[in-house]
Amino acid sequence: MTDSSRTARKGGTSPVADVLDYTEPATRPGLSLVCTPGNDVEATTGKAASGATLILFTTGLGTPTGNPVCPTIKLSTNTALARRMPDIIDIDCGPVVDGRKTIEEMGEEILEYCIRAASGEVVPKSVQLGQDDFIPWKRGVSL
Repeated sequence: MTDSSRTARKGGTSPVADVLDYTEPATRPGLSLVCTPGNDVEATTGKAASGATLILFTTGLGTPTGNPVCPTIKLSTNTALARRMPDIIDIDCGPVVDGRKTIEEMGEEILEYCIRAASGEVVPKSVQLGQDDFIPWKRGVSL
């Protein structure tokens, strides 16, 4: 992204290697942020088009989305959701909220799951369910 008036913010400690425009290919090693709209499907489409090989999709309401190009791993922000929708949630992050796990422990669990998914040992539920959603962003207001 060449426009220096745009800024990006994130949590965590990994340095940002690049900030990409929607569907702009990732060319640098490391963490790249992709400018996407707030619409779930348009956002995942843009990330996959930029070269994502796994999408970690956090949800508090249980959005049932996936991507036909890139496996989408669903992380629930709370245990109530994970219990209510076990058919679409891969990882329950609620234990961090209620103090059963630290952020570091949860991060290790997520990383292990990603490694297993990338190596074909587990298949994310969005893939099992055929949640192959794909909507290119047309630049402008999305609903």
